Amino acid sequence: MGDNLYWMITITDRNQSQKFLSFYKTYGIEVVLSTLGKGTAASEILNDFGLEATQKAVLLSVVTGKVWGAVQKGLRTIMLIDIPGTGIAFTMPLSSIGGKRQLEFLTNGQPFQKGEESVLKDTKYELLVVIANQGYTEQIMAAARRENAGGGTVIHAKGTGMEGAEKFLGVSLASEKELVLIVVKHADKNNVMTAIMQEAGLETKAKAIVFSLPVTGTAGLRLQDLNEDNT
Repeated sequence: MGDNLYWMITITDRNQSQKFLSFYKTYGIEVVLSTLGKGTAASEILNDFGLEATQKAVLLSVVTGKVWGAVQKGLRTIMLIDIPGTGIAFTMPLSSIGGKRQLEFLTNGQPFQKGEESVLKDTKYELLVVIANQGYTEQIMAAARRENAGGGTVIHAKGTGMEGAEKFLGVSLASEKELVLIVVKHADKNNVMTAIMQEAGLETKAKAIVFSLPVTGTAGLRLQDLNEDNT
């Protein structure tokens, strides 16, 4: 029986990010991408939850279901995440990862047995998350657009655990990363992922890794749907 994979997102104050990174490492979560954010909650909400409008750190990582179960308990009992102002953590199911070596790298340090490809089966759209060296967004998007993808959104991030890439991927990875987020139709997902891996994958300077998340609802894509229905 295989395990499921999840994309774990943690949001906390920037001055707490190293503490969370160290905590996650004790659970075998080696590969983490960190980016910066800023809270936007109204002041009365911040007051109710004991929060301050401080700069935030956003930590992104792939975890197995079993690891998440243990981490969730540790977040409550060790990190005391339920205390207002500490932060939040949540997960989303992954539907696929582009390549066995990439899977091994992203789950480095976590016991994992591959099972069903997708946790959610009947989603019309998928979110592709592409992790690549900085400066290769256009190369990635050119490959994606050739397979019917629309636009993408770029987020700059810094990776930890990149030194493990040589073991699994046979290449060294820089810590400075770009995350490219692309929403595609489920029917186009495999073609788009394959194109990105071929044009901007590990054999190129972009060194891109790609995985997908099932999207259960959308807004703003109706025109694309109508155009497709009329062809």
